[in-house]
Order: sequence, then C-alpha cells, then structure tokens
Amino acid sequence: MTTFPFCLGGRPGTSDTPLDVLNPYDGRVVGRTWLAGHAEFDRAAETAVAAAPLMRRLPAYRRAEILMGASNAILARKDEIATVLAGEAGKPIRDARIEVERAAMTFHVAADEARRLSGEVVPMDLAPHGVDRIAIVKRVPVGPVAAISPFNFPLNLTAHKIAPALAAGNPLVVKPATKTPLSALVLADIVVKAGLPPEAISVLPMPRQVGDRLVTDERFKLLTFTGSSAVGWDMKARAGKKRVILELGGNAGVIVDESADLELAAGRIAAGGFAFAGQSCISVQRVYVHERVFDAFAARLVPLVEALRVGDPLDPETDVGPMIDESEAERVDAWVREAVASGARVLTGGRRLGGPLYAPTILTDVSPDARVCAQEVFAPVVGLFRVTSFDEAVDEVNRSTYGLQAGVFTADLDHALSAFDRLEVGGVMVNEVPTWRIDNMPYGGVKDSGLGREGPRYTIEEMTEPRLMVVNRRVR
Repeated sequence: MTTFPFCLGGRPGTSDTPLDVLNPYDGRVVGRTWLAGHAEFDRAAETAVAAAPLMRRLPAYRRAEILMGASNAILARKDEIATVLAGEAGKPIRDARIEVERAAMTFHVAADEARRLSGEVVPMDLAPHGVDRIAIVKRVPVGPVAAISPFNFPLNLTAHKIAPALAAGNPLVVKPATKTPLSALVLADIVVKAGLPPEAISVLPMPRQVGDRLVTDERFKLLTFTGSSAVGWDMKARAGKKRVILELGGNAGVIVDESADLELAAGRIAAGGFAFAGQSCISVQRVYVHERVFDAFAARLVPLVEALRVGDPLDPETDVGPMIDESEAERVDAWVREAVASGARVLTGGRRLGGPLYAPTILTDVSPDARVCAQEVFAPVVGLFRVTSFDEAVDEVNRSTYGLQAGVFTADLDHALSAFDRLEVGGVMVNEVPTWRIDNMPYGGVKDSGLGREGPRYTIEEMTEPRLMVVNRRVR
C-alpha cells in the first residue's frame, strides 16, 4: 500500500489515526494517510504564525522561482499525479490529466503575478493641505491563511489556494477533503521541494471537529473555502474578524436562443453537463431552449448523451465515472424519481447503473420547484425547459438563488450583450457552457454562490491589503 504522510510545517508526519482512501468506483484502497488531531492543528497554526514574518520578507523573485519550480515539477509528474487523482476521486483518467495540467498553469500564473505585485502613487495635491506631500500604496500579506478544499477538484482547487497565498507572501494551513486528500499531499511535497520555507505550509487531513477550528481560530487572518453553500455561509457567520473567500455551489443555467448553433450547443452541453458525473458547481443543470428550436435541439442532445461511456475511471475510454460514493447515487436517484412523480419526463437515463454509477440523464417538463431544478443536483442530470422568448429565458436563469456562471448560445449580439448586463451571475459564457473555466480568469459567484473571486491575480488581491505611506516634503 502506498502511504502519504501529512505535511506539518513542511515536514512529513503521521498520527495514531490512519485514513485509508478508497477508489469510489470499486472500493479498493488507493493509498493511506493519517488524520491530524488537535495537537497537530495547534502545531500547524503556531508554525504558520511564526512563518509569517519570514514569508513577508521573502523577495518576489524567490516566490516566483518557487512557484515556477512547483509548476514544472507538477508537469514532470503528470502521469503519476493523474493516477492518484483518478483513484481517489473516481475521475476519468483523461480528465485527471487535464486537471494536472491546469494545476501546473495555476502555479505558473501565480509566479507571474508574484512578479507583478505592486502598488501605486496617489496624488495628494487635490486639496491645498496636500501640496508637497507624496503618497505611496503597497500591498502587504494579510498573514496566515486557513484553506479548506473540496473533493471534486482536489488538486487544482487546492492549487488555487496554495499558489496565490504563497505568491502574496502568506503561510497557510490546508484541510483537504478527507475523501480525496492524496493529491493535495503530493502537491505539498512538490512545493516544499521547490524551495518553499517549510514552515510556510501545512496540509492536514482532519476530522470535521478539528478542521472546523480553521474557521474560528484567530491566529488565521483569512479563510478560503470551496464547498456547499450552506456550509460556507455558516462558516462566514462564525469566522469573526478574519477575511473570508467563499466559492460555493450553483445550479448553472444555459440559454439556447432561437438563433443558436444547435450542433455547437448540444455538443458543449453534453460535455458540460456530464463531465466528472456532473460533480462540479458549474456543471450544466438547467437548459432553457426557445420553443421554436426545442425539439431539434433535444433530438441532437439525447444521442450525444446516450453515447457517453460510463464506467471505470482508469479506462481511457470512460467519459463518466462514479459519484463520489454510493449514497450520492442514491440521493440523485431519489431526486429524479421525485421529479418524475411531479410530472417530469425522462428523455434518457434516469436510473442507477449499480453501486456509485448513475446514468447520464436528461429530463424535461420539470417543475421549477423540484430539487433537481431548484437546488444544486451535483450529479449527471440536466433539465430541459421550453421558453417563448429570450427575455423569459433570462428571467428563468435568474430565478435561482445561486449565481455562479451561466451560458448563452446565440448568434444575436444584442442578446449576448443583454445577457451580460442582466444575468445575475459571476460570469457569462457566450456560445459556451458555464462549465468552462481557464485558471487565470476571475472566478466566483453572487447570491448563494459565494463571496470574492479566485484566479491567482484576484485571489492575491484578497490575500493582501493596501498599506499607505504619506511623506511630507516640507522639512526644516
């Protein structure tokens, strides 16, 4: 069995509580790590506090060198890391390799941003008493960062917390998801070997009662969390004086306009609704199709979804792997049956395939109040809805309490610009699915979908604060 010690102050460690990580597809053990307890938590927090002055003094060129070294090492170990990722998360190996490449890009972009981190000169002579004064603003690290990452992108979403924190000059303590901690531990090892002062990072799988201390412990100056909306907003309420970045859930809406390229829309939605078994906060969930093209669109989409291959994530031919565990397959099956009982029709799928596997599913005639529509389904389930106009489609997308990203397929420039103005989301993808993301862009949502933005440049802004110096040149 391969073992993965946790990382405490940059050094490998174990505890009296082993954690065997299971492949969700077949239940086999893919690796062993250990859960940290309260004692390890306190040591990690104390080490981060002690490392803050060291990280603050670390020059930009060294931070950039460390981040670039980590980026190169991730790519050098691409196949190894992808295998770990596919095993622990049940992610199809093709998607796992893409996630490794994205993590490397995240570190690369963070290295560039570390070199560009700068301030500004602020004019003081806007009032008479400001004459002969010079004002300079620089950005300084906030201090120790507490980070909690999710199971669905355990490598890249952890990278989106580690890389900006280090670029900004902050030490951090990371709690990876206990179902998928192994790739985050590999990442910690890579960063330390790239030359990071070891005191600056701890990655500790922890039981919830221990990890919850990251939220309330005043030694941490910023909390960054990716996960469910209910958990995230509760954390914010308990976080006290620390800054909070929340990247939360969604039930992403897509508009297929009357003028849309239906082949393009169907192909992208078949990918965006079912990649990683729909276990993404920007997975396509609700599709609003103009009634004049609804039947033609559905006729294109259904065969593409039925052609998706479901099965072993380590098989290169697999398109859709398992849910993270069998209970999630049971949950989504109950939600689909509930929708059908209320009048929804199944165009394809709508059934379990055994264990944690669920058939890629398309529903129509779904009640807007059904859980598969109103809540975050987080599963390979897409609902199609007829609308009579573009304006109605925009209103329906906005009906949600979530607002992460949305997609609009249209050949009408005015409709595209109108969607950009009116959709209550963090990002609008035109002629693309909301599942699309590149790692340097500002990423985050509004309403129940979160607070703040990810993407190295934007996270660095959150993880630093402006400091002002005013110099009076009138000296005797």
